[in-house]
Amino acid sequence: MHHVIRGFVAILAALVLAPVASAQQLDVPSIFGGQSEAENRPQVQEQKPAPSATKRIPIAAKRRPATLGTLPDTDKLNSGTVTIMTAPVGGAVSTMGSDMASVLDNGETLRVLPILGKGALQNLIDVLRLSKVDMGFATADAVEFIKTEYAVPNIGDHVRYICKVFNIELHIVARKEIRSVFDLAGKKVYAERNFGYYTIRNVFNRLNIKADIDSKTDIAGGLQKVIDGEADAWVGDIAKVAPLVANVKNENGNLHLLPIPYDRKFADLYFPSSLSSSEYPNLIPAGETVPTVATSMLMMVYNWPEGSDRYARVAKFVNALFSKMGDLQKPPRQPKWRETFIDANVPGLQRFKAAEQWIALNMPNQGAGTKSDRRPGNEPPSSNAAMMREPRMR
Repeated sequence: MHHVIRGFVAILAALVLAPVASAQQLDVPSIFGGQSEAENRPQVQEQKPAPSATKRIPIAAKRRPATLGTLPDTDKLNSGTVTIMTAPVGGAVSTMGSDMASVLDNGETLRVLPILGKGALQNLIDVLRLSKVDMGFATADAVEFIKTEYAVPNIGDHVRYICKVFNIELHIVARKEIRSVFDLAGKKVYAERNFGYYTIRNVFNRLNIKADIDSKTDIAGGLQKVIDGEADAWVGDIAKVAPLVANVKNENGNLHLLPIPYDRKFADLYFPSSLSSSEYPNLIPAGETVPTVATSMLMMVYNWPEGSDRYARVAKFVNALFSKMGDLQKPPRQPKWRETFIDANVPGLQRFKAAEQWIALNMPNQGAGTKSDRRPGNEPPSSNAAMMREPRMR
């Protein structure tokens, strides 16, 4: 009987394994020369993991160890790390982010992590919405744009400014037949979403001008459209002197920088400025200036609650930034730092409380946020002892 059972099992095993064996021996000719696909592929020997590798590791054990050789302490390093949105590579803001990482970092208690951003508008949205972002460079008029375009009238409850960094001028490169900003009504205008769109929308809304605005084309591509005669004007919200504009070849004189006379309707967001032939000899006749408007580039921060970990981190950053501003304003750092006045007040916005307290303690003659916004033409002092003094706030 046992012989019968063993014979039956052997037959059954043969029936089961036969298809597998035939499939392994099947040789399907390849279109690459008659060899089978299995012969063309490298044969990899499967290695079974050691028993210890398959053992489940408790969740607590997966955390990074607080002590690992002589590396900085994990908790201390994280408690002093802040993030700030800057701008695309090549501009002043991205360089300023690198400057802060170099000058303010001290190895363990403060780390500044600059993040390349898309520009002022997106930076402000990132500050509002991205959980890992503490701060960002954004313009004052981008705040106004988000109020209206994104229906966030109480945006001031969610963000604060640390300081004004420098001025941003509105540049409009137009065809020579466009003589006034009002001539842009109904015309094709290129203004990239993060580099001019929000500004020209604010200006047009106040002057009741409606134009065909392309906000999706990048700034270089939009400017090229105007150069090629495919559009009437290009708008850039950029600090002067902007290489992109200064390098426009205009031998035939078909382009110029459009004047934007100051209007009382701009008073809530902009202040008067100008562009000169010495700055843009390719677009402005020798010895002439072109009026325009400017706004403030600000260092914005989410309105972290006092007493929270994130508030403490940013306060530590503010302490280092303000106390070392003098170092940032020296070569080889970005020259735009020399336009920074940490005590300049920005109308319509509230200053981050830790910044306000630092100014009150270290610049008592100025007061916290009482100095009005600087207008173009005022040069920063040659030395700023108050900025370089050791702060009293800890």
